[in-house]
Amino acid sequence: MSPGRYFGKYFASNRRGEAVAGILMASPWIIGFLIFVLGPMIASLYLSFTRWDLFTAPKWVGLDNYTNLLFDDASFIQSLKVTTIYAFIGVPLQVSLGLVLATLLNQKIRFLGFFRTVYYLPSVIGGIAVAVMFRWIFGSQFGLINGFLSSIGVQGPSWLGDPNWVLPSFILMSLWGAGSSMLIYLGALQGIPTDLYEAADVDGAGSFVKFMRITIPMMTPVIFFNMVMGIIAGLQEFVIPFIMTGGGPADSSLFLVLYLYRNAFEFFKMGYASALAWLLFIYIMVLTGLVLRSSSMWVYYEGSMKGR
Repeated sequence: MSPGRYFGKYFASNRRGEAVAGILMASPWIIGFLIFVLGPMIASLYLSFTRWDLFTAPKWVGLDNYTNLLFDDASFIQSLKVTTIYAFIGVPLQVSLGLVLATLLNQKIRFLGFFRTVYYLPSVIGGIAVAVMFRWIFGSQFGLINGFLSSIGVQGPSWLGDPNWVLPSFILMSLWGAGSSMLIYLGALQGIPTDLYEAADVDGAGSFVKFMRITIPMMTPVIFFNMVMGIIAGLQEFVIPFIMTGGGPADSSLFLVLYLYRNAFEFFKMGYASALAWLLFIYIMVLTGLVLRSSSMWVYYEGSMKGR
């Protein structure tokens, strides 16, 4: 056998061995994905076309669950409205606040590490603890906010008991987790070339002009990432309304995932809940696709213009 053929077979067998080793090392994740993600997704897709109460065999009903949700279920429309308002108002506010905090904490000030820690810590506290804390803060009689307002002669509203105030209360609560996006912004801010700011100083640009013309355009990829992740998380909000209001009052805080939970584990309408889950999945996909399509108009990458 010639040396060329010998080494060719050796390297081919070596590549096959590396491929097999790679598959074996990735097999725990692959098996977990097939069993705990892909399998349940396929099962829920089938169940979404059935009527199933956990105690009897699933009964095929075709598209009845979907048509009932879209055309006959007022609670679904209400939950879709509540979730959309929450995501489309709360996410931009959270993204903006995170950027402002990151910009302020990117300055050379004393106790910088302390302030960064203080603003980041709230984002790592669990959802149930946050819900219990904010139930006390938004309490109508002995709450922290209304206590402060009464001390200055202002009658505070029933934040969680008034249909007009409960959703704004949840939007304000969403700002509690702005520290997670702030940390990502800090990393991106420190990656902006300093020569851009030096050139702007030579041209006589002020702080606001540099922020609008340099900082924000250079940060748009990170803003885009935080916005997409925020929308996906906002449309799946569950723990806070479940603990604090249970969807009330008068379904004014009935989020989509909370309504899904009710149908599945309170009414035992598993087929109906599966259809609701798939509609939510499609809704998230559509909104995420729209944001991705819009990125070419406002996201600037280094060495390109408008995402191109």
